[in-house]
Amino acid sequence: MDRAPLTDEEEQTIVRQAEKLRSMVRDVVPEDGLYEKLRRAAVERRPLRIKLGMDPTAPDVHLGHAVPLSLLRELQEMGHEVDLVIGDFTARIGDPSGRSETRKPMTPEQIAENAKSYADQVFRILDPARTTLHYNSSWLSPLTLGDVLEITATYTVARMLERDDFSKRFQQNLPIGVHEFLYPLMQGYDSVALHSDIEVGGTDQRFNLIVGRHLQENFGQVPQAAIMVEILEGTDGKQKMSKSLGNYIGLNEPPDEMFGKVMSIPDGLMPRYYQLVSGLPLQQIQEILQALEENTLHPRDAKLRLAGAIVQRFWGAEAAEQAEARFVRIFHSGDLPEQMPEYAVASQPIWLPRLMVSLGLTHSHGEARRLIEQGAVMLNGNRLRDPSVEIVPQEGDVLQVGKRRFARLKIRA
Repeated sequence: MDRAPLTDEEEQTIVRQAEKLRSMVRDVVPEDGLYEKLRRAAVERRPLRIKLGMDPTAPDVHLGHAVPLSLLRELQEMGHEVDLVIGDFTARIGDPSGRSETRKPMTPEQIAENAKSYADQVFRILDPARTTLHYNSSWLSPLTLGDVLEITATYTVARMLERDDFSKRFQQNLPIGVHEFLYPLMQGYDSVALHSDIEVGGTDQRFNLIVGRHLQENFGQVPQAAIMVEILEGTDGKQKMSKSLGNYIGLNEPPDEMFGKVMSIPDGLMPRYYQLVSGLPLQQIQEILQALEENTLHPRDAKLRLAGAIVQRFWGAEAAEQAEARFVRIFHSGDLPEQMPEYAVASQPIWLPRLMVSLGLTHSHGEARRLIEQGAVMLNGNRLRDPSVEIVPQEGDVLQVGKRRFARLKIRA
């Protein structure tokens, strides 16, 4: 059946949509892939199928994930459909992207527990009516050895070693597990199973997304467009936001915690957080960043506006206002929280980092030492800077880590 040609208005709409989407991403393969896919969908009078894969290696979806999720929501607003792939099978391998060593395998129980919470969290951004949730074990687990051999035969070891992380480990004589070579092939096969038109991922996922295009072509499908978005740095201002690094801001964190964590980011990160995750209109963002650059807006005030915008995006205006009021009262006036967790401890000498970990104030001794050296730890308002110090807890002592974490000590009888 012949399809009617696109009208001038439809052509102009496609151009505007492609330009808007292109402004939200870092790279597209092929370069004109967004426009071509949007036009193809319009000609065929159907929505595009947009794929995003998420391996449930941790239970929390964080602000770093909000960058690709926001792009997906924009595509949904344009009438397209999202295939959200929970990588319960690929998580058993572990994504080697950016890794200098083989990931430790996760148990099926860990993966299943983490995957449970993903759906509720992503729908804080995505439209459930235009999202289909998939688990890639549904098509990867039934594959036979013959099927796997057919997939692996399409790619060479030389092509695999073009990956920056693999090539570095190979040159440094560091081990690379054979199963790690399977990861990009299995993730790429997700695109084959779903007949994806577009796949979205961070810039660190470029290799994996290109493998998806390759496999689709080998299976007789039209290759997907690969769209790469910016990677958001964590609260440390240095490394990619990650739960394993303890530098993340979870979408499900309470408003006060989320607000405080945003306030803890380095000032230099504010432009990227504004642009990537604030949810504010572009013109407003540009005005704020210009005022910062011209020193007509104090960085503290700009960060308060940023924290408020992010909390409002995920918790609403009232929660954002209350979180800001509490933050200002506690941290600008020096007041302590009216309520804080209390912990029973022994009144005997204890290494400060060990105490911090035991109270759940830090994830590791290494993180505790770093925070102490940075002057982020106080005991009863007195800043502690020696990570080797031992303290003797006293009744009513208040241990503070950063601007958000408090513990009141009670002496165990």
